[in-house]
Amino acid sequence: MATLKDTFSTITSWAGDIVNLGLALALVFLIVDILFPGTTGIVGNVADLVSEFTSEGLVGLITFIVFLSIYR
Repeated sequence: MATLKDTFSTITSWAGDIVNLGLALALVFLIVDILFPGTTGIVGNVADLVSEFTSEGLVGLITFIVFLSIYR
């Protein structure tokens, strides 16, 4: 029987793998969108996401910085 620590470790590992897969797919979509403009629309979506954070002024900028620091 697995301990609680092992269970959380497994879940954390799975979550990290899913995030890494998502980032890899985003990179692939970005490359496809650069080679064939307008195919995936990821460049526009990322630009919209950044503008949503920055349109809120200082609070949005701080939130964006916190989000990036948590990701790293």
